Amino acid sequence: MSPRIAILTPDPSDPAVEGRWPEVFARMAAPLQAAGATVEPRAWTRTGDLTGFDLILPLMVWGNYRAVDQWLAAVDDWDAAGLPVLNPPSVLRWNVDKIYLQHLSDAGAHIAPTAWLDTGDPDLAEAARQAHGWDEAVIKPRRSGGSYRTERLRAGQPAAFEPFDGPAMLQPFLPAVGTTGETSLVFFNGWFSHAVRKVAKTGDFRVQPDWGGHVTAIQPEDDEHAAARAALAAVSEPLLYARVDLVRDLDGKPVVMELELLEPDLYLGEEPAAQTRFAQAVLARI
Repeated sequence: MSPRIAILTPDPSDPAVEGRWPEVFARMAAPLQAAGATVEPRAWTRTGDLTGFDLILPLMVWGNYRAVDQWLAAVDDWDAAGLPVLNPPSVLRWNVDKIYLQHLSDAGAHIAPTAWLDTGDPDLAEAARQAHGWDEAVIKPRRSGGSYRTERLRAGQPAAFEPFDGPAMLQPFLPAVGTTGETSLVFFNGWFSHAVRKVAKTGDFRVQPDWGGHVTAIQPEDDEHAAARAALAAVSEPLLYARVDLVRDLDGKPVVMELELLEPDLYLGEEPAAQTRFAQAVLARI
C-alpha cells in the first residue's frame, strides 16, 4: 500500500493563502508522488481527522505567527493524539518564537547581536538602538515570518513605524544582506542537501523572493558549514528538515539569523537533485 502523507498549508482565511504556496506545494509533492506516495494538502487550521496518514508535514503553515495561540493549541492536539508529525511537536512549539536564537547562542552558535524588547514600541526600539551604538537597526516581532512587521531604524531619523503588541527583537542592520546576501543551508535527516544565496533588491533589506530578493544556488563556504552545524548541534530533537539562514556580520563572520524548523521554504527548485533527496528523507521516516 502506498504511503499517505499530509502537507499542512495556510489557513484559507489568512493573507498567506494568496501567496505562492501552490507552486511550493507542487515541488514537494511531485517527488513523493513519483516515489509512489499519496500526498494531500490540509489547511493547518482545518485539519479535522488526520488519522490514517503515515506522516504529517507542517511545512507550509504560513501565517501561523498571526495566530500563535491557535497554532500552539493545534500542536498540542496533534501531540496528544500521537500523530506522526515531523518535525516533532516539541520543535513546532519553540521554533515559533525567535527567542530560541538566545538558546542557540548559549549553546555556542554565533548569532547577530540582539536586544530582546518587551514590545514593538518605536521609542523603546530607538532607545535600545542608541544604547547599543548601532547606526542602523532592524526590529521585528519575536513571532513573525517572511519579514512580517519588520522595520528599519536609522540614526538621525525618527522611529516612525506603527507600534505592534507582543515581544520584539532588535538587531543591527548588516549591510551584507544587499551585497553577499543571506546564505541558506538545507539539511534532511541531519545531512546537508543544498544551499542558496538570497540577496535583497537594491534599496531593500528583505531577501525573500516575495519582496524582490534574488535567489541562486551556491556552494557554501567552510565557515558557513561550520556555523550551520553549530546551530543544529544545539537542537536535541531529531529533525527531518532544517534550514539555517546565515548572514556575514561586520567582521565578515557568518552569524545565524534563523534556524527554520517549522515552515521553511526548502528551495527545492534551485538544485536539480534536491527534490529527490527530500523525497528519500521523508520516505525514510515512514
